Amino acid sequence: MDEAADYTLEIQIATRFLDEESAPDDDRYVFAYTIRIRNVGRLPAQLLARRWLITDANGQVEEVAGEGVVGEQPRIEPGEQFTYTSGAVLATAVGTMEGNYDMVGDDGTRFDAPIPPFTLSMPRTLH
Repeated sequence: MDEAADYTLEIQIATRFLDEESAPDDDRYVFAYTIRIRNVGRLPAQLLARRWLITDANGQVEEVAGEGVVGEQPRIEPGEQFTYTSGAVLATAVGTMEGNYDMVGDDGTRFDAPIPPFTLSMPRTLH
């Protein structure tokens, strides 16, 4: 069996700066990110946990890990998707996030689904 074809996830990310919750004078920049996880593999898979590396423009790295996402451990059938929105608070106007999801297939196969790096940026900060 080809495990890659059995367990393949497509991850898409959209971010936005939350001006109303941010306080730049206090080095508080709040961002929301929406992630869509689409199962393009042949078998169902369940998201058990996530691990993030969040890096601000000062080079400060915060690791965040825990069970599920937004209080859920979704099981995603082939051809289906799960979308959620969460947030991050940085001390700088720009930063990055990346990580992985710890997944398990119905047959017990464990695999990591990498979350590609993406940028968090206050509007008009990056060119």
